[in-house]
Amino acid sequence: MKKFFEDFKKDIKFKSAGPGKKLTEEGSARPSVAQSSNQAKPRYAPNESTQRAGAAALARVEQQHRPRINTSQEAIRNQVRKELEAEAAATAAEPKSVDAEVPVKDPACFSVSGVYFICPLTGETLTKSEREMHIKEAILLRFSENPVEASVMMIHTFNKDREKVKAAVDIISKYIDNICKNPTEEKYRKIKVSNKVFQEKVRGIEGSREYLQALGFESIMLPVDGQEDTEEFLLLPEQEAASLEQMKEKKEQLQNGEPVRAKLDRQPQAFRPSQHATRFELPPDFYNLTAEELKREQQQKSDIVERNSMLRTKAMREKDEQRERRKYNYTLLRVRLPDGNILQGTFLAWERVAALYQFVRDSLENGWQPFELLAPGGQKLKEDEDVALNECNLAPAALLTFSWDAVVQADIAAAGGQSSSVLKPELLQNIKSLS
Repeated sequence: MKKFFEDFKKDIKFKSAGPGKKLTEEGSARPSVAQSSNQAKPRYAPNESTQRAGAAALARVEQQHRPRINTSQEAIRNQVRKELEAEAAATAAEPKSVDAEVPVKDPACFSVSGVYFICPLTGETLTKSEREMHIKEAILLRFSENPVEASVMMIHTFNKDREKVKAAVDIISKYIDNICKNPTEEKYRKIKVSNKVFQEKVRGIEGSREYLQALGFESIMLPVDGQEDTEEFLLLPEQEAASLEQMKEKKEQLQNGEPVRAKLDRQPQAFRPSQHATRFELPPDFYNLTAEELKREQQQKSDIVERNSMLRTKAMREKDEQRERRKYNYTLLRVRLPDGNILQGTFLAWERVAALYQFVRDSLENGWQPFELLAPGGQKLKEDEDVALNECNLAPAALLTFSWDAVVQADIAAAGGQSSSVLKPELLQNIKSLS
């Protein structure tokens, strides 16, 4: 009985102790901690809310010492935009600083005022920027006089892709051939505008429709089998035999057409004998370079001299020479004549030596006499050699020496011939002095 009451008391005490806990739970360790006040308290990892609070406090402290940095996407985009704008502004300002360092020259000090062209249709003198628009206007004005000629010029001049022009000319020529072979059949005199070949080969070429209209084709809306709506056709009325022969001539005119290009104005000028003949001041039109590139080229003169003194392979030399040639579009050439006078003219840098010989010959009083031209350094230029001026190192400017053929001159002297002025009178009337 005694044992029974002891067990009963233990059971009541156990139940009054509350719910049981595992030894691994935090609560089980707290009583031991409370029992020993001298024992060091263990450190636990902060939870998520504690970490956020600490980070916020740290950020407030740091903000007191340095400016706030916004890391949002919008702020980053704004910063990048500002940097790009600043870089663009610096780039745009860079050429201005170059222009400020390179003094602007008075146009009067140039050896030639600029590069000019002559329109073959009007004879007017044009600048480089004026020539293309002027030629287009001159061609369009010709439609009132000769629409076939004007449309042929338009086809070959307004369209830059020569392969597409040739394809269109071939298709139009085939139209004409079919009409001439079958003049009474309407299907050959009728062109469906929506036709795939016409759309791809002809319609996109400026002047092609004008040419067909000049031949007599008329625009007309006709019904199409299997369709309710009408479509546009170009229809040529039935032609007589004489008109067909004229069409053949107009076809040849189309096939033999050439682009209308402004001709370079040589600007021939005679100068009195001068020790400044080798001094050239060229306007910017002569260069295929920007102002900044021109300045950089001047700064690299010493580098070029140093490079030329180095041992280089033939391929290296040729590569450098080709790079130099591409810098210049034009060249100003002077020829020192036997009487000391100087003849000056403007040329395309890639023109052949034969063009230089022809220019000099046209300027001589006795152009029939044979002569020779010597480049700087004494190199003889051969008229019949297919070599460009820039390949002879004559760009962007050079002074050449003129000499008559010695044998012919001896024959003239033996015959008692008297020496006359070298240049034509019209050049000598406007002779100037080099400054």
